[in-house]
Amino acid sequence: MNEGTSATSQPVDAEDGESEGDDAYVHQPRSSPPSRAPTGEGTFDWRGWLLVGVIVFAFFVVPGAILVLPEAQGFIGTLGLTLRDAYLVLPLVPAFLLAAVAVWAAVRSRSS
Repeated sequence: MNEGTSATSQPVDAEDGESEGDDAYVHQPRSSPPSRAPTGEGTFDWRGWLLVGVIVFAFFVVPGAILVLPEAQGFIGTLGLTLRDAYLVLPLVPAFLLAAVAVWAAVRSRSS
């Protein structure tokens, strides 16, 4: 490396382009790691569990329900739907839930 450049962050004089050695950054590592996890940002509370629940519903419950639709034609008929209607409507439920949770999370993150 040249004398004017180094791996540390040093202020550069605008007139002559030489660095000043007196104001060089010196890294001083911590003596001990933090004793406990930070609170607030990054914690997993009921909002996280709501998202997990919606994802489990979208990826496990609804596909399982689609698999058993032919056996549940009687129940589907009581709802006023045909089998074709059920195949079209059932995937929309998790789509709307995931969209609602995504919009809610985005609005919540902007307000805080």
